[in-house]
Parts: sequence; C-alpha cells; structure tokens
Amino acid sequence: MSVTGQTKAMTPPQVAARKGGTPLVCLTAYTTPMARLVDKHCDIALVGDSVGMVLHGLPSTLGVSLDMMILHGKAVRRGLEQALMVVDMPFGSYEEGPEQAFRNAARMVAETGCAAVKLEGSETMAQTIRFLTGRGIPVMAHVGLTPQAVNAFGGYGVQGRGEAGGRVLADAAAVAQAGAFSVVLEKVPEALARRITQEIAIPTIGIGASPACDGQVLVVDDMLGMFTDFRPKFVKRYGELGEAADAAIAAYAQEVRERRFPAAQHVFADAAMAVTGEKSE
Repeated sequence: MSVTGQTKAMTPPQVAARKGGTPLVCLTAYTTPMARLVDKHCDIALVGDSVGMVLHGLPSTLGVSLDMMILHGKAVRRGLEQALMVVDMPFGSYEEGPEQAFRNAARMVAETGCAAVKLEGSETMAQTIRFLTGRGIPVMAHVGLTPQAVNAFGGYGVQGRGEAGGRVLADAAAVAQAGAFSVVLEKVPEALARRITQEIAIPTIGIGASPACDGQVLVVDDMLGMFTDFRPKFVKRYGELGEAADAAIAAYAQEVRERRFPAAQHVFADAAMAVTGEKSE
C-alpha cells in the first residue's frame, strides 16, 4: 500500500499518533534513487548506519563517521517528498554526553534536512534523549540488539531472553518516558516485543521482533535480495535482485568479449553519413 492522503512529509508527531493504528512502514535508504522508491510506499525512510556495511564494505557499523551519515543523508533528502526522514547518529557521536549529542545532532539536522535522528542505547541514553527533545530535535530510540554495542554483546545474538527481558523492557520504558517519539526493537523474542508494544505509549518498530509491533523496518538491500549469501532469519526477501544483477553483468561481459556489444544501435554515425543516409559500419 502506498502512502496516501499526504501533501506534506510525515512528521514525528504523526508517527507517534499511529500508536495502535495502521502499522508504520519503514525501510532504509542511502541514495537518491532508492529514496525515491521508498518514498512512494513507506512512512519512514531511515538513513541507517548500516550504510557502512551495505555500501562501504565495513565489517560493522562502528567505522561509520558523522560525515558519512551526513553525505548519505543529503542524498536521501533529495529523493523524498512524503516519508519522514530519520538519520542514525553514528557510534561515538553522542555517547559522551547530552552536549556532544546535541552539537552533532543539530549539525545532522541542519546539513541533511532530516526531521529526526535515531540513537541506540538503553536507560543510560534517557538523559540525552530528554536533552535533545527538549531542544527541538525529535529522537527515535533503538533498544534490544544495538549493533553499535556488538563488541559488548559479543555478537549479533537475540537480546532479552529469559530474565534479560526485564532489562530490555526497562530500556524501552525509559526511552519512551524520556521523550522519544518511537522506538526500534531489534532481535528480541516475539512475546517480549509484544509485551513492550502493549505497555509503552510510543510506537514500536520491529526488526526481528513481532508482528504486533506498531511498525516494521528492514534494510532495503536485504529485503530486495541484493546479497546472495546473507539471509538473516528475520528478513523476508521480496525480490532476488542480486541474482538478477549477477546474470545481467555476466551477459554484458560475454557480449563485450564477443564484440556483440555495442551493436549498431548503440553507436553514433558520422555526421556526413547521417545526412546522406549512408550507414556507419
């Protein structure tokens, strides 16, 4: 279903008002062409720090810089008209304290034109979220598996199983109370994600969580099947673009080597020949 009935871009208050309503649709975008496609169908376009792994070949999101996020944020902004644009704050740009977070978030908003930023973190980020929202910067929170803390977690495993569920629930409650307008729940047990969605007042956006969440987000390259060897359990592939691209590139390479491309229709005739109607070989 495409975004309908909108003449202006979605806003954070409008997202917050969707709690318990029609599920919010969110995909990542890192480039202008992809942003244009996402904009037609999604409520939220997330410029995720996953760009470091997806487009730059980094082993994790930890090497992503503020300048990198601003560069991709500017590109995505050019492709959006309706979707709410949210940009991830990269590792090291906000953890030091509220003042550092505000300085870098303000730069992000000013230079990219985004409507909100996203912060990873637990109850320890509540003060920073409160500081930013109190100064006019809307915040989407992110709890459960937070990829920027991959070293502390020891990997990308599910978070919140068993007694650890209380910690994730407390984190979600804390960021909601601090003023976040929504929260991403990543790789948490389904029952826990359902409970969090029922108990907190802001929309939950699941990724590897629960269909009961108030919305869903995926990395766009994952759901399009751009990678042939990477299949997370929580991703449904809606296309196999990686296989199609591989076949197309193979066909191109073969035609070039066999001198079948470019063909006559792909080259330009000499001006004199074009006037007299002669053909160029």
